[in-house]
Amino acid sequence: MTYDTSTEKLRKIPTIINDIIKNNKFAEVERAHFTEFGDFALKFLVSYYVTAADYATYLDTQQNINLAIKEAFEREGIEMAFPTSTVILKK
Repeated sequence: MTYDTSTEKLRKIPTIINDIIKNNKFAEVERAHFTEFGDFALKFLVSYYVTAADYATYLDTQQNINLAIKEAFEREGIEMAFPTSTVILKK
């Protein structure tokens, strides 16, 4: 997440992710935690198991979870970070 994400929103993220994964019939959540202050982002570790044996269902499950997370973050106004740099020019 971006560094300007509020603490309130950071606290919501594990619950949002846990709920999304729990609502998927082929996935079991293991954990979702805020783990790191990275160079460009506030980082979370998300771990879940896909319980279906076939690869197509695995990919469908992963896609559904990823899209649901993106949609939930858009609704909550939570922005995902990407590498950025600030350049300050002095005269």
